[in-house]
Amino acid sequence: MKTFALIVFIAVYAMLLLLPKYRAYVALGAAAIFIALGIVPAGEAAAAVDWNVLLMLAGTMGTVDLFIRSNMPNRLSDYLVRALPNVKALIIVLALFAGLVSAFVDNVATVLMLAPVGVAIAQKLKISPVSMILAIAVSSNLQGAATLVGDTTSILLGSHMGLDFADFFIYEGKPGMFWVVQIGALATIPVMMFLFRKESGEIDSDYLTPVKDPVPTVLLVGTVLTLIAASFLPEKPALTNGIICMAYLIIGLVIACVKDHGAKLVKDVILGIDYVTLLLLAGLFLVIDGVNRVGIISDISRIIASLGGGNLFLTYTIVVWFSVLASAFIDNIPYTATMLPVVGGVAASLGVDQAVLCFGLLCGATLGGNLTPVGASANIAAGGILRKAGYEVTTKQFMRIGVPFTLAAVMTGYLLIWFIFT
Repeated sequence: MKTFALIVFIAVYAMLLLLPKYRAYVALGAAAIFIALGIVPAGEAAAAVDWNVLLMLAGTMGTVDLFIRSNMPNRLSDYLVRALPNVKALIIVLALFAGLVSAFVDNVATVLMLAPVGVAIAQKLKISPVSMILAIAVSSNLQGAATLVGDTTSILLGSHMGLDFADFFIYEGKPGMFWVVQIGALATIPVMMFLFRKESGEIDSDYLTPVKDPVPTVLLVGTVLTLIAASFLPEKPALTNGIICMAYLIIGLVIACVKDHGAKLVKDVILGIDYVTLLLLAGLFLVIDGVNRVGIISDISRIIASLGGGNLFLTYTIVVWFSVLASAFIDNIPYTATMLPVVGGVAASLGVDQAVLCFGLLCGATLGGNLTPVGASANIAAGGILRKAGYEVTTKQFMRIGVPFTLAAVMTGYLLIWFIFT
């Protein structure tokens, strides 16, 4: 049975890579096979799915959709444009701003919010928007690892390690991933200053985008603050964070219902939730539970531990940089979901705390997508926006920005995580 499960597991990853439009169906199909064969008992299938993760994702996606529709992100971007003297400064600050937004909002949503602003500015100044939009995309991917709600990979890590929102800021009395990511972001500033050194055009704009509704901003801030408060509750229910995120979305939808044309808005927001990702994760949770039951996760853990020769630093190095390379070509959501129990097993076999390996995995998997234009969904979204604006981004153009940005940020995180958590 283990051999068959391994074949299915490998086939799943091959099809996830080759058939990106059918990822959810592939994962659910494999899960159905595992249940039908009894690898995952039918009576235990529901328990294998991490409903807290799915509820957090669904709730956050909906609230962010309302936030985007309110025009508040564009309004904040307008303030930045008014305050900056030239294009180079604008690109760098807009990228950093995109990263800050992405620490609390999905990476793709951040790109969809801010990239149109960059395109509009570039059109006004009669310059190419490519550098600006790509900088926004890669910076958004970096900050996804900063908080519990910054990216799906962070939510998965939080679930695996039992982390709360506050743990990303202070973990067991030490600086958390938020600060590691911020220092990594600072390390990318000299890189961007060099890359965009020729962008010297001046900016002059007094336009401020009108905000349609302040309520979504309040809801998003409320979600974050409530997650922080819940971090301090002892022995809280497993679904707490998911319920919080869903509760704020429901409040937002109820408020929208009582306004003019509210029913249409509610329908659009509900339909706009990324159900493909939710179904993909549900399927992957079952697949991973299956391969864990037959011992494949343990086998992979032993292989990685043996490659590291029992040396924690070498093992940590392998985990980080292999994750960087793998995430350049493989979607980091299924990769992270699979590797978290693996690195947990590696840590157990080495007799060490799993924190350093798990945080290293998050660093490598989150940032590795910046190596190629198809390595992360945010990069694909940025490419689509530029294509609509009449600019086709080549792999060379993307890597000119993505590779040095990634190396600066990953190397910083790689060193900081090691020294902080060992």
